[in-house]
Amino acid sequence: MKLSDLLKEDVIFTDFQARDQWHALEDLVRSLVTLGRLRPDQEKGIRDALIAREKVSTTGLGMGIAIPHAMLDGLDDVIAGLAIAPDGVPFDAADGQAARIIFLLLVPRKTVQIHIRALFGITRLVHSDEMRRALRHARIPREVLDIIREEEAVGT
Repeated sequence: MKLSDLLKEDVIFTDFQARDQWHALEDLVRSLVTLGRLRPDQEKGIRDALIAREKVSTTGLGMGIAIPHAMLDGLDDVIAGLAIAPDGVPFDAADGQAARIIFLLLVPRKTVQIHIRALFGITRLVHSDEMRRALRHARIPREVLDIIREEEAVGT
C-alpha cells in the first residue's frame, strides 16, 4: 500500500500549527470532518481513540516525525492526513524534537494488516534526511504529494 494512494491534496495541510499534540489531533480530526472525510458523529470517538493511543505511548518517532494512528470500528476505508508544521509540534518524542511532519492514520479495526503495512510504509518513506527535508520545505499540497510519489517510485 502506497501512502500516495491514501493521501489526496485536500488532506495535506501545509503551514500547520498547533501548540501541542493534543491540539494537533483535535485540529486534524476536525479538518477531516469539515472536508467530509469523517462524519460529524465520528469526531469525538476518533479524537478520543487517538488521545488514548497517544497516552499509552507517544507516536512522536523522533527526527521531526509523528504518526498518530488508531484502529477503529465504524470506518469503511483507511483515512490518512498529513500536516507539515514548519514551527514543529511537541509530540514527546524520545529525541526531544518537535514533529514537523505529522501523518495521521485511521484504519478500520478489521484490517489489521493494512494498519501494519501503512505504518511500515510511512516510516520507510521518511527514513532519509533528504526526504524529510523535502517534505518540510514543500509549500503546497501538490508539491508534497509529488515528493511522496517520487520517493515511492524510487523505492519500488
